[in-house]
Amino acid sequence: MVLNIAHRGARSLAPENTMSAAQAALETGADLWETDVAVTSDGRLILFHDDSLKRTTDAQQRFPERSPWTFTTFTFSEVRQLDAGSWFVRTDPFGQIAAGAVSPSRQKAFPGEKVPTVEEALTFTQESDFRINLELKRLPAPMQDFPVVEKVLAMIERLKIDTHRIIISSFNHDWLKEVQKRNSGIDVQALIGYYSTEPLDWGDMEFRTYNARSTLIDEETIQKVVKKGITVNLFTVNEEEDMRRFTAAGVTGLITDFPQRVKLFLNKGA
Repeated sequence: MVLNIAHRGARSLAPENTMSAAQAALETGADLWETDVAVTSDGRLILFHDDSLKRTTDAQQRFPERSPWTFTTFTFSEVRQLDAGSWFVRTDPFGQIAAGAVSPSRQKAFPGEKVPTVEEALTFTQESDFRINLELKRLPAPMQDFPVVEKVLAMIERLKIDTHRIIISSFNHDWLKEVQKRNSGIDVQALIGYYSTEPLDWGDMEFRTYNARSTLIDEETIQKVVKKGITVNLFTVNEEEDMRRFTAAGVTGLITDFPQRVKLFLNKGA
């Protein structure tokens, strides 16, 4: 079985890393959704990808003097004032509004969308009988030393989230080892391929699952790694031709901006 993993939620159909994107991922039939853990200047855990709030919120308009709008320099209260949805309707980043895949009512609901908390994401996942991949990202200054692993695991425990619903991934493999040490019941996945122009570094293959950049891998490598008993997921796979060849090579999961496309592909019996 190949897993359909919605990258930052169904970000071709809704603003990335929002609850609308999570809901869209669920509705399109994704097996789980992937999202990014960030932290505000006052230590609140939120979902956000870029270092800067500029691309996917109206931070530049609301706080024009705060360039470059790094999320770790904003309080939680300030972040929650931001509109994290209007940009999607304005820019149609994946052309899905123009293609008619996003209803007018959905489009009208996106403006005013809030940057979610990790707590909201976890609660939604539990209540929806869904699964989530939390990517722990490098935190910009001044929060670079924030104990993100400890805080995320404490929240999972406090909310009593079923551990089988949780995957924690990161390019920081030391963080993954910390997760394993603190809570061995939570699956971890090692991200590789941070830089798009450097070869994949598998290290000593100490993890059971690797999430690799798809543009840096070929079918032969996938087959060799899978034969070692290691699970491979690939990011970001959006085209059916790539879905077909990677699936045939033995990948376990496709991390995609288009879970609706992966669903159709898998339904065809690929």
